[in-house]
Amino acid sequence: MPDPTTAFVTGGTGFVGSHLVEELLRREVDEVRCMVRSDPKWLSDLDVTYVHGDLSDVETLWSALDGVTHVYHVAGITRAPKWEPFYEINVRGTLNLLGALKHAAPDVKRVLVTSSLAAVGRCDAARATEEHPLRPVSRYGKSKAQMEEALHHTHQMTTSYWDALPITVVRPPAVYGPRDRDILDFFRAVQRHVCPVVGSGSEEALSLIHARDLARGMVDASRSPTAEHETYHLGSEQPYAWNEVKRAATDALDTWAVTVPVPPVLVGAVGLLAEAWGSLTSSYPPLNRDKAREIRHAITACSIEKAQQHFDFQPRIPLDEGVAETVNWYRTQGWL
Repeated sequence: MPDPTTAFVTGGTGFVGSHLVEELLRREVDEVRCMVRSDPKWLSDLDVTYVHGDLSDVETLWSALDGVTHVYHVAGITRAPKWEPFYEINVRGTLNLLGALKHAAPDVKRVLVTSSLAAVGRCDAARATEEHPLRPVSRYGKSKAQMEEALHHTHQMTTSYWDALPITVVRPPAVYGPRDRDILDFFRAVQRHVCPVVGSGSEEALSLIHARDLARGMVDASRSPTAEHETYHLGSEQPYAWNEVKRAATDALDTWAVTVPVPPVLVGAVGLLAEAWGSLTSSYPPLNRDKAREIRHAITACSIEKAQQHFDFQPRIPLDEGVAETVNWYRTQGWL
């Protein structure tokens, strides 16, 4: 009989984190503890243990981490108008977690830390590999790169967290699926018969992964002996062209759309206008100046060859099927 497993998940109330929690429950983990600030959101009907607090609450972390076998760190901020929240949440929050973990659960079997392809940033290759240097172009990418680099620093300790703990890092590219709001605006535009694309739309330059495929890959990585002290890109087997995404969206929505090419030089202006509109509506839009820098200058495609070799990672959900499921979910929720 296998040893009992206790997983601790940060960011479980979010888009990717909630799919990860569901995957852990499907794998029959004995206990899943989820850090929750207030509203459990997508976790409300799941058999999980709530840990109320956040990554700045070190005392709560110590208590919550007692006896855990696996840690999945998904919590993070993806957009903000200033640098400080990125550093406090994505960098300092990660260090708080690992510091507490080192003392509260020194025998933990694996710590999976979620980074992003945005940490790579500028890349001379058509597809990024884990060997490429980190040259982020956005605040979000910079925070994830600093987070990764901080794992290897000693921080006034005798050894780094990377050496002291069994860490695995995963870097997803663009993620889609039910519960995601960032790509929702794209589907809304297509529903209005407009499909904005940067460039011609025919270049195969976009790695995409469905949230369930990502969650499965994250759990597989956390259980693979080969994956300890390794970093992986988890995306589609081959990059997509925006025209392929458009076809999947129009088929799912049973509509037509006109492709509107957006010259890269204008993307920054669009981000600026979106931010200006957001300031009027007291919101910070998914397409902002920071995101525009990623679209213009950062690599958006990655190779998954290393993950395939190390733990047989293979996305299972075809783009057409995944987009159709996502659109149907949006409709049932009244988002479309």
